[in-house]
Amino acid sequence: MKYILFDLDGTLTDPKEGITKAVQYALKKHGIEVESRDELEKFIGPSLKYSFMEFYNFSEEQALQAVEDYREYFKPIGLYENEVYPGIVALLEELHSRDMKLFIATSKPTVFASQIAEHFNIDKYFTEIVGSQLDGTRVEKDEVIGYILEKYNLTQKDHIIMVGDRKFDILGAKKHGLQTIGVSYGYSEENELEEAGACCIADTVEQLATYLLGD
Repeated sequence: MKYILFDLDGTLTDPKEGITKAVQYALKKHGIEVESRDELEKFIGPSLKYSFMEFYNFSEEQALQAVEDYREYFKPIGLYENEVYPGIVALLEELHSRDMKLFIATSKPTVFASQIAEHFNIDKYFTEIVGSQLDGTRVEKDEVIGYILEKYNLTQKDHIIMVGDRKFDILGAKKHGLQTIGVSYGYSEENELEEAGACCIADTVEQLATYLLGD
């Protein structure tokens, strides 16, 4: 039995439009105008609180308010400004048909991740969708992964793979001794996945399928 943990944003779906518009909206509320949403791609992957503090020098209090502002746009609109990468549905279908246990492990709040998966009709492939809590807890990727491992008593580390597009996915999985696959078709920066220590890197969904299915 293989257990596969998938990141959501930049791995299963391309969320650029919704996330960057929501960040743009939140920053504007704090007096910061960002014309090009391409500049905000760096928000895809890490926790929002971390990103506002890291990229715009917000205090923790300002960052928490910015997260609330972000959700004003994201919850009703940005959630659905998203699309599943071509080939992902077929891959999930095949993995599921081979009795592999699939999970979503994301820093996005569980409630939003679940709504996105349901909207695109991919929720049926996953044993559970696990993300952060709306109160700001369980936001780091290693915490999300740890929750899944503990809840399902997954102790055979060589049977578990984490798939993600950012260093946070790779580093979070490595903390638990898991195998990792980085996907470069998402939002990683140049050499980010290699430097984080991904076991292998898939440049396309087709290549990812080859790694996971072994065909």
